[in-house]
Amino acid sequence: MASQKTQKSANFAPSKQKAKSEAVKKVLRVARQHRLNYDEFIYVCQQVRLKLKLKKEKKEKRLPELLSLAELKKFFKTIQKYGDIQHELMLKLLLYTAVRVSELVNIRVADVDADGCKIFIGNGKGGKDRYILFPSSFSLAIKAYLDAHNENEFLFESRLKQPYTSRRIQQIVRDYADQAGLERTVHPHLLRHQMLTFLTSQGISDAKIQLISGHESRKSLELYQHLSLEAVEKEYQSAIKALDI
Repeated sequence: MASQKTQKSANFAPSKQKAKSEAVKKVLRVARQHRLNYDEFIYVCQQVRLKLKLKKEKKEKRLPELLSLAELKKFFKTIQKYGDIQHELMLKLLLYTAVRVSELVNIRVADVDADGCKIFIGNGKGGKDRYILFPSSFSLAIKAYLDAHNENEFLFESRLKQPYTSRRIQQIVRDYADQAGLERTVHPHLLRHQMLTFLTSQGISDAKIQLISGHESRKSLELYQHLSLEAVEKEYQSAIKALDI
């Protein structure tokens, strides 16, 4: 009897694995047929993972290899050289605010407080609302851009008046990095890490950084909850002056 149970469980494992493999192939076929963009494909994969109760492999977290200040300056000088104001503002905002690219593409014009040097992020990662900050020296550029795009619903829209996709911004970042001759891989999330590392080096506490970055660490959650945005703004504006790009 025991041997029969063992035999059944042994037979079940490969068939279960085969079913999952077939499901993955089906998802890929559907994605090709319907020409899903990057964000749509990621959403479908997440739903399939939930339905099949697939566990995500835990990868060892490694700190990203950040750009040197010289490389960062070279990257943004290359963007300026091509003269696309929207691209320059978009990528500087990614850096200055440490916003996630998935959040950036959903920023609406109504979310931007150019005078207060902050932007509202609604329903960010984990369903959290928060404000992100940008330098006061950047405020004039933001105001000029908003005046020139006063019919926009979203802060950054394509020529077809559609919001950018995360994948498109990833491509833009890679293209400028290639044009700048940077040998390492540059992606939007690297700019986020770059800013968070910079703010830490300027002595801003982890708990205060969490308030604008959208991270939620259990260890410092109590501190985090008692902080106000005003407590962070002065330190941020003072620290960002040291970043000369």
